[in-house]
Amino acid sequence: MIGITGYSGFVGRHLLAELDESECLLFGRKSPESEHKYYGFDLTNHNQADLTHLLLPITVIIHCAARVHVMNDASVDPLALFRAANTEGTLNLARQSAKAGVKRFIFLSSIKVNGEATCNHLAFKSSDVPAPQDPYSVSKAEAEQQLMDLGAQTGMEIVIIRSPLVYGEGVKANFSSLMTFIGKGFPTPFRSINTNERSLVSVYNLVDLIRVCIGHANAANQIFLVSDDNDLSTADIVSLMSKVQGKINVSLPVPACCFKLAGKIFGKTDKVDRLTGSLKLDIEHTKCTLAWVPPYTVEHGFKLAVKNKFKC
Repeated sequence: MIGITGYSGFVGRHLLAELDESECLLFGRKSPESEHKYYGFDLTNHNQADLTHLLLPITVIIHCAARVHVMNDASVDPLALFRAANTEGTLNLARQSAKAGVKRFIFLSSIKVNGEATCNHLAFKSSDVPAPQDPYSVSKAEAEQQLMDLGAQTGMEIVIIRSPLVYGEGVKANFSSLMTFIGKGFPTPFRSINTNERSLVSVYNLVDLIRVCIGHANAANQIFLVSDDNDLSTADIVSLMSKVQGKINVSLPVPACCFKLAGKIFGKTDKVDRLTGSLKLDIEHTKCTLAWVPPYTVEHGFKLAVKNKFKC
């Protein structure tokens, strides 16, 4: 039996669609629309009733639930809020899972644990020393370390998956906004941002890796980075978004230095850095350890990202 948290989120919905309903128990704050077995669970409520008895039939937990990264977070103490959910909430669930005899705990983390950017064609690796730079990634990094410690103490197998931006059908935020903007035929100023390298992962490749990690013996107590294994520049991303929507790529060659100057003037340096910079993942450890390669192309994921099947 597989226990899943965060089943109503973007990744969780796609994961549920690929798993046998009879093999899944769901834990979350709201009842699912499906017929899956469901139990109430609040990641931030550390005083809620003990879940141990509910976890007894479960062999693997896939922990997708999290307080997600929030741009321009206005909280008085954002780190405390992220820790309450992503660190303390995760460890509370993991301790109860170990007590109940759960064999494996799969934790969906973030490449932001490694850092915010790469340069000089270098790539983040799973063996890198963590370098989180914001409250969200700090909380994820702390959860990873404490999970590994718990696994060493209890024998429960820990699997950590760090992903970059995840896209596909139902994706939101900046990816969806840009896709919509291009779909309406508006010109973009990104043609000259063509030397940076961005690793992305379609939700279909991520779900496939999660499925492999459920039962693969070599996944135990490992940290895996995941991507589509096909890095794109910002200009490449815009071009492909145009292609999958049958639009002409109307992208203007505005030099990157103009974006950087504008970022300094308007106090948006961090956003400009993400637009013009690189974030590259090395997934060789993942591929070699699990004999896994991403089964879906970037174009496949972009095509499905145009659709809006899932309702929130």
